[in-house]
Amino acid sequence: MTSPFDENDSDKQHRRWRPFAGLRNNFLAGLVVVVPIAITLWLIWTFVGWIDSWVLPFVPQKYHPDVLINRWFGEAQWFRWLFGTSDVSVNIRGVGVILFLVFTVTVGWIAKGLIGRSFLGWGERIVNRMPIVRSVYGGVKQIAETIFAQTESQFDKACLVEYPRKGIWAIAFISTSAKGEIDRRVPVDEEILSVFLPTTPNPTSGFLLFVPRHSVIELEMGVEDAAKLVISAGLVYPNKQDPTQPLAKAEPEPEAAQ
Repeated sequence: MTSPFDENDSDKQHRRWRPFAGLRNNFLAGLVVVVPIAITLWLIWTFVGWIDSWVLPFVPQKYHPDVLINRWFGEAQWFRWLFGTSDVSVNIRGVGVILFLVFTVTVGWIAKGLIGRSFLGWGERIVNRMPIVRSVYGGVKQIAETIFAQTESQFDKACLVEYPRKGIWAIAFISTSAKGEIDRRVPVDEEILSVFLPTTPNPTSGFLLFVPRHSVIELEMGVEDAAKLVISAGLVYPNKQDPTQPLAKAEPEPEAAQ
C-alpha cells in the first residue's frame, strides 16, 4: 500500500538537485554569445594588423603615427605627465587600412576615366605578351571581377536540383540562362539554365550544371539564406520556427491570427 509520502519520495528521486546544472546551462548560453563576438573581433583585429604590416612599410618613417604624435605632443607637459616620457611608441591599428582604402578608391576613380582606361589597356597589352605572367594575371583578374565587380552577373535565385542522382536533391544557385553553343547543343526544347551547385562547407567550390527549366525547383528563400544553409551543412535554416517552410509562408495571415 502506497501513501502520498511514498509518491513524494519517488518524485524526489526523479528530481535530483543538480547544483551545477544551471551554471552549465548559463555557461553554454554565454558561449553562444561570446564565442561568435570574440572570433569576429579577433579576425577583424588580425586582418587589420595584416594589412598594416603590408602598407605601413611603404609609408616614410617620419609620417608614421607614433612619430607624428611624438612630434606634435612630445613637448607638451600633459603629454609627459600622462605617459611619463616625451617619447612614446604607439601602435595604432587601422592606419594601413585607411591608407589602403584611400589608395584603392583613388585607383578606381582614375581607372574609370579615359586616361586611366587607356593606361590600363596599354599595361594589359604588355602583360599579354609575357607567357607566364599573362596566365597568372588573367586568372586573378577573372576571380577579382567575379567577386568585386558590381554588375548584373550575380546569382539570381536559390533552387533545388536532383544531384547526384534522381531522388536526391541539392541546393544550387541559378546564375543565368545558357547561351550560344551550349544552348544550341543541348537536345531539349526548352530553356536551359546555368546552375552553380556549391559544396559543403566551402561554397566557393562546386559544379557548373546546365539544367532544363522543368528540372529546377526555385526556392523562396534568398541566396544569402541558402548560402548559410550550405555553409552550416543544414544546421542553419532561414526560418527557425518552421524549417520546412520558407520565411514568407511561416508568418500567419491577419485573418488566421484573428
